Amino acid sequence: MKLSRTKDYSFGWFFVVPLLDVVFLLLFFLLLSSNFVLQPGIAVSVPLSHFTLGPQLNPQIVSITGGVAPAIYFRDQKVGLDQLGPLLDAAKRDGRPIIIRADRSTPYETVVAVTNAALEKGITAVSLATALPK
Repeated sequence: MKLSRTKDYSFGWFFVVPLLDVVFLLLFFLLLSSNFVLQPGIAVSVPLSHFTLGPQLNPQIVSITGGVAPAIYFRDQKVGLDQLGPLLDAAKRDGRPIIIRADRSTPYETVVAVTNAALEKGITAVSLATALPK
């Protein structure tokens, strides 16, 4: 005697559950690992501030190291203050904002000189990088 089912079962959703599980695990992993992305450039210890700007679209970063003889880096190349002007002209043509990442121990005079160099070239979007206090 052959028995037949009275109700047809559809197992279509049975294969979607593991797929959703993998998608959620990947999403969870990507969200957690986004805080650990390393920023390229020169390592500086920026000053702390409770106020920060939002993310800038495709910025040019000028890094200034601290110490007795501060060094200026633009596009990961060490440049002098006199060499920075022509490089900032090219940045102005691109229309990209400038972010100055100066070390905490950098003399204020050097930060102002770099800011003035950018403003003299007609770049109006000049920002100073800071970090939120913990």
